[in-house]
Amino acid sequence: MKTFEYTITDPVGIHARPAGLLVKAVKACDSAVTITTKDGKSADAKKLLALMGLGIKQGDTITVSVDGGSEDASAAAIEKFLKENL
Repeated sequence: MKTFEYTITDPVGIHARPAGLLVKAVKACDSAVTITTKDGKSADAKKLLALMGLGIKQGDTITVSVDGGSEDASAAAIEKFLKENL
């Protein structure tokens, strides 16, 4: 399992549009991806409503866990997506 932390910089946080794009990016990976908030709530990153239900705002730090498949490539792709979009 590979994990990394990322602090959200988007002024609105993870809302519908970027959450949908994140779900697409995660579905392109062959790994299971879980997003965990600082208060311990977590969601499967392939599930749009669960992801939006976390209520992640600007300045929140999330932990991204990548498990199975090609973890290094998947983690790098998701981290790149987060830096470019959130």
